[in-house]
Amino acid sequence: MQLALIRKDLGGITGNRNIMSVMLILPLVFTVFFPTIFILLLHFAPQETGDLQKMLELLPLSEQSGDMMRDTLRLLLNRVMPIFFMLIPIMAASVMAASSFVGEKEKRTLETLIYCPLSLKQIFQAKIFASFALSMLVSFGSFLLMVVVTQVELYLTLGSLIMPDAVWLITMLLLAPALSIIAITIIVRGSAKARTMEESQQRSIFLILPILLLIVGQFTGLMLVNAWILLALGAALAVAAVVLIRLAVRKLDYEALFR
Repeated sequence: MQLALIRKDLGGITGNRNIMSVMLILPLVFTVFFPTIFILLLHFAPQETGDLQKMLELLPLSEQSGDMMRDTLRLLLNRVMPIFFMLIPIMAASVMAASSFVGEKEKRTLETLIYCPLSLKQIFQAKIFASFALSMLVSFGSFLLMVVVTQVELYLTLGSLIMPDAVWLITMLLLAPALSIIAITIIVRGSAKARTMEESQQRSIFLILPILLLIVGQFTGLMLVNAWILLALGAALAVAAVVLIRLAVRKLDYEALFR
């Protein structure tokens, strides 16, 4: 029965062209448009990238090859882009998660859902898993597309490739899932109380702000993320995700859904 609910939620989103276009356009901007702009700018106007010098100075000596263009590209693709990429699972998850319970309210199908042979906990879990599955599908699809596009562009402009390093492994296998679950849990829990989808989606804004601060911190040369920082952050977020799910399930009740 949970599988049927998951399929229903996934079908409702994938069948809506407007929602799918929003869910796919933003990842394309972050994983294709931005990297392409960086690569072309470094190739055709390297003098315009002087502001990145502060970031280059933060690179460990073991990662500096002496080739400024190659070091800058490696810095952008393996240090800056993973931070941008963290926005994708949050945004993808928020689109679907926001329509979970509040979507049922707007379609007047909430009462039917409540009377199905599933507990409220099972319904909540099914909606979280449906949002998580779609979020991860969008995230991994975006990552694969970014790797293919950027490697082709690097080969054409630089004559060689710059493969993703351990930072991306941590981002894809730990950070992205943890962020997705946190976003989904907060938004799905909030959508149970929200009356409109827009009201439910507003909660995702507060999840994006810390990531934007990380991006600003890198470009201003205040800090440069590495695998160890992301590993510690990912571990903390994974613990937070588990705690949030347990708290959300414990506090969810039928009365809150019909407010």
